[in-house]
Amino acid sequence: MIAATWQRSVPIHRPLEHPVADRPYVLIEAAMSLDGYLDDASEHRLLLSSPEDFARVDRRRAAVDAILVGAGTIRADNPRLLVRAPELRQRRLDRGESETPAKVVVSGGGELDPAAPFFTTGACDKIVYVPDAVAAGTRARLGGVADVVAAGDPLSLERLLADLHRRGVRRLMVEGGGTMHTQFLAQGLVDEVELSVAPFFVGDSRAPRFVGDASFPFGPGRRMRLAEAGRHGDCAYLRYLLTDAAPRADGAAAGYEVGPDGALRTDEAQA
Repeated sequence: MIAATWQRSVPIHRPLEHPVADRPYVLIEAAMSLDGYLDDASEHRLLLSSPEDFARVDRRRAAVDAILVGAGTIRADNPRLLVRAPELRQRRLDRGESETPAKVVVSGGGELDPAAPFFTTGACDKIVYVPDAVAAGTRARLGGVADVVAAGDPLSLERLLADLHRRGVRRLMVEGGGTMHTQFLAQGLVDEVELSVAPFFVGDSRAPRFVGDASFPFGPGRRMRLAEAGRHGDCAYLRYLLTDAAPRADGAAAGYEVGPDGALRTDEAQA
């Protein structure tokens, strides 16, 4: 009787519809502590992933067309967002791509340092999306190191994704921070979530979390589909599918396939 009651109460997995022709495939890639934090509250970056998981993320980076972060991530972590492994960079070059994916940042005020490694490293496109009201000032500050794009007022993620799609971006990886995760997920703009869970707690409410408060499409009444669970070093790995465009665990949907190296591939790449 208990089992029957539980079965009746389990919500069905209803994926969101993905307008494949209108926007890139969006993957959120994140590492967090066991209690859901992306970092601690100190001035130094907290390393959450294991070496094995860093290698997995590097393979994922090598398979996408662009990597997106929020301006807060650039200020807090000062990331380069590069494909690190020489063999992965060479494979991209052999495919006629830049050695590392395009780098994208979303900023509300455009107050970014043009000397940051985000802008100065990597032979790839750099794109800054800002609200219309600050576009002119941001171009004056960053126009020499990046393409500055006005994306509405307030800034529209749908407009941003449409612009990336027009630029040829078909696979977009969102690597933080929590504000970006929250906005993309709450607006139903994510196809897939990959999480690495570190085997420790942060335990500090001042630290940034994976997501903030929001009304999300997936809650207790609508579950995401767990496609994979595994281990990379001492970190747990979870892969969730959110839309009907997401690759299934058994292969492909909407022209995408998960290769043996863990990379996403399109029909064009498979041909």
